[in-house]
Amino acid sequence: MCGIVGAVSTRNIVPILVQGLQRLEYRGYDSCGVAVYADGLKRARSTDRVAELMDQVATEGIAGGTGIAHTRWATHGAPAVHNAHPHFSQGPGDNPSAPGRVAVVHNGIIENHDELRAALKAKGYKFHSQTDTEVIVHLVDSLYEGDLFEAVKAAVKQLHGAYAIAVFCKDEPHRVVGARAGSPLVLGVGKEENFLASDAMALAGVTDQIVYLEEGDVVDLQLGRYWIVDKNHKPAQRIVKTVQAHSGAAELGPYRHYMQKEIFEQPRAIADTLQGVDSVMPELFGDGAHKIFQEVDSVLILACGTSYYAGCTAKYWLESIAKIPTQVEIASEYRYRESVPNPKTLVVTITQSGETADTLAALKHARELGMQHTLTVCNVSTSAMVRECKLAYLTRAGVEIGVASTKAFTTQLAGLFLLALTLAQTRGHLTETQEAEHLKAMRHLPTALQAVLALEPQVISWAEDFAAKENALFLGRGLHYPIALEGALKLKEITYIHAEAYAAGELKHGPLALVTSEMPVVTVAPNDTLLEKLKSNMQEVRARGGVLYVLADSDTKIENSEGIHVIRMPEHYGPLSPLLHVVPLQLLAYHTALARGTDVDKPRNLAKSVTVE
Repeated sequence: MCGIVGAVSTRNIVPILVQGLQRLEYRGYDSCGVAVYADGLKRARSTDRVAELMDQVATEGIAGGTGIAHTRWATHGAPAVHNAHPHFSQGPGDNPSAPGRVAVVHNGIIENHDELRAALKAKGYKFHSQTDTEVIVHLVDSLYEGDLFEAVKAAVKQLHGAYAIAVFCKDEPHRVVGARAGSPLVLGVGKEENFLASDAMALAGVTDQIVYLEEGDVVDLQLGRYWIVDKNHKPAQRIVKTVQAHSGAAELGPYRHYMQKEIFEQPRAIADTLQGVDSVMPELFGDGAHKIFQEVDSVLILACGTSYYAGCTAKYWLESIAKIPTQVEIASEYRYRESVPNPKTLVVTITQSGETADTLAALKHARELGMQHTLTVCNVSTSAMVRECKLAYLTRAGVEIGVASTKAFTTQLAGLFLLALTLAQTRGHLTETQEAEHLKAMRHLPTALQAVLALEPQVISWAEDFAAKENALFLGRGLHYPIALEGALKLKEITYIHAEAYAAGELKHGPLALVTSEMPVVTVAPNDTLLEKLKSNMQEVRARGGVLYVLADSDTKIENSEGIHVIRMPEHYGPLSPLLHVVPLQLLAYHTALARGTDVDKPRNLAKSVTVE
């Protein structure tokens, strides 16, 4: 979501700050800004893209060796220049037409901002935005007595909520102070210069020496040195890791959009994710996995959005293959309801970024309830989620820039299928023959996906029909119901068409009232044990004049006819079929968005990495 970059150096760091923001653009944002020390505080802000901010910085000649930068996704206050970060303090006695002495950028949400705002206004502080962030900069200023590090330490004691902040003061021009609680923040260590960022990717090419700050840390950056204290404000030693943060993955190559590129990268991403998997073994998930897997008697999956639908798919595998009771919870709901904890539960989190705030909070809640067996399926090895969980399966999707997840989803499914096989083996429900058959099918997935991608011209024909619609239904049964949900989500995200998904058997319980000739109905129709039931549901749609768009396996005997448009899948793929059937749904959303002229990679109101609750 929001992005932070900060630096203290003897060189002009504005190009580094702005380049860092460019590398974080994939997260999604609606405004951006940069502030530096240059004989006082200077700032540029924009509600356009970072490229426009670069032009503004160049035009105004903004340069300096100490500074902070930010991309904002609006939570408090509309997207507008006066709400964009960085924010400057303006206290009693400050010149109202000039910036104050303190500047701040902030990710997260301050829950007690109203209370703090009232107290600061009573002291004479002037507010120019509707953001919760502005209370931070005024609070730090109000506590400043010549030592910015001490002022920030005192300020964070009064903040309730989630935050990652970077602060600097014109009275100490070679110093930036950062702090984090509930939002990620990393320290980049350089030679006679140091950096802050919300993601190590922002510092790619600048430094590969990264310190992952822990919950409650406050860090003091100066030229040639840094100092960290923990949540109790005691000196803390944090490990410096060499991290090769890749920025080259952002090259589009022959593709028009990152989403298109990432859809077509799925065969490679699956192959990379399964690299080295020659047999089913607990060690694939980390040291100690064998012991944990023997002890657990149920699974709890916590995730949000697309990752939640991956979890819903995995439930079918875990219960049918591993014979283990499985519950799937929306992470943002789980920690706010009373539940019945079981210490023998394996808590599985699913997240692309590993920094999803709701999922991290849900994991913490599960642990507080006494469930200590934790595993994550995640795409980022250095993320907070990987550090917080005992076990992990790292997908190798590579950097995913498009807000609408594609290759992250299919690689998550691959990792979760391996988890189902491994738990089945541990529990005595997987024979050697079955293991060999499943692994053979998994190794064939990249080739099978290539065949599905070859269906793109037929999907484009569907997209031309969908572009003129404002509503759509998606249907699936059993294992493919979550795939219908994911297909509807993709269409909503990037085309702004209202789309809903239902288990097909639910049609007659309400949704059938929506069916008309103007309501396209997408149906996922693999040749499984529910096919005949699904055909009956399709007839219910046709009898009401509905138009069907069917993804059918080759041997389903579903043919093109009036009101029924069929795309024939290359082959039936058994329990791994969801990985194939989701790809045409991704392509349908993409090409419909193209036809409607929407912003495919950065859809309105959405962000890639959701780091606020």
